[in-house]
Amino acid sequence: MKDNEKEMLPLVDERGNVIGAATRGECHSGSMYLHPVVHLHVFNSRGELFLQRRPSWKDIQPDKWDTAVGGHVDLGESIEQALKREAQEELGIEGFEAERLQPYVFEGERERELVYPHSCVYDGEIRPSQETDGGRYWSREEIEEAMGKGVLTPNFEGEYRRLFLKPLALRPKSTTFAGDNLTKH
Repeated sequence: MKDNEKEMLPLVDERGNVIGAATRGECHSGSMYLHPVVHLHVFNSRGELFLQRRPSWKDIQPDKWDTAVGGHVDLGESIEQALKREAQEELGIEGFEAERLQPYVFEGERERELVYPHSCVYDGEIRPSQETDGGRYWSREEIEEAMGKGVLTPNFEGEYRRLFLKPLALRPKSTTFAGDNLTKH
């Protein structure tokens, strides 16, 4: 498999307003065109967080562990449509209730994304697709032990810190339910 470099993506301003379009290849070329993506953090009822392993053929962060679901918003697609499509394509999950968290801009070495993170609790079957190299649930301790060691994507590490490691009093209410169910140190 290989990423579709000609896939058309919307270009957005920092508030999410569409201001143009460019190919995936252009967005990942170092142009730093801001384009929207969705992320879904999938917790089970024990508070463990599902992570997917990115396949070696990916053009960004191959072979690293990442957010359960992550993908581009297609041109003309809503955030909610993209989230449902990506969850089905990558993990084969449907019928989940996602909570939308605070969007933010992520800047990597070759790309700039307006990230729309979400979280859910899901205890159903997960069937990782060929878009991933599998996945599994991780405990909080496992995640924190792997951080900073090149095992996880930098984007996931930053988002995990932002959403789930903040002191409880500083977190938005929408991010406390799943992170607080994780095993405490």
